[in-house]
Amino acid sequence: MNVNIKLHKNDLPDDLELGNVLAVDGEFMGLNVRRDPLCLLQISTGNSDAHIVQFDRKTYNSPNLVKILNNEKITKIFHYGRADMAHIKYYLKTDTNNILDTKIASKLARSYSDQHSLKTLIKEFINIDVSKQFQNSDFGGELSPAQLKYCANDVIYLHKIHEKLDLILKRENRIKLYNDCLRFLKTRVELDLAHFKEDVWSH
Repeated sequence: MNVNIKLHKNDLPDDLELGNVLAVDGEFMGLNVRRDPLCLLQISTGNSDAHIVQFDRKTYNSPNLVKILNNEKITKIFHYGRADMAHIKYYLKTDTNNILDTKIASKLARSYSDQHSLKTLIKEFINIDVSKQFQNSDFGGELSPAQLKYCANDVIYLHKIHEKLDLILKRENRIKLYNDCLRFLKTRVELDLAHFKEDVWSH
């Protein structure tokens, strides 16, 4: 697949029209929100395009991006949105509204498997082997073409994957359970940011 990758500094352009259903993913220096800053956020409309925002980490002044993330009329598809949403809230100071999540959907729909990585889902539903070589690379500096391609791969397939998972969820009568999980996701992020990492219902 030929991917059209556009790198933007600090924010999306004012005149960019992206539509109402977007795939979103972030790259950080690590998974400790307060220690490891949000470096990039990539967005795709599902048409082999990827817009990658590289933040000015001194300001995180990205009003166009924040407007999209906060907009309840625009659907955002994540894969394991919990980590992305925590970094977004902490660094961009905004909630992310109207969320879908392919990892949650996969765990509920694909009970025949214990493998729910994005690489696994791309292989099963798109029949493409993607490289995760740069998953743990340094996204805080100058980005290589290979890193940009890795970032694009994290979003360009999410629309189709979610469509496939949604069909299974509906067939297996698990769609209500999925929607209930999505409603809880923002609360789970708040618990993470408040350092409640363990299950609050555990003994």
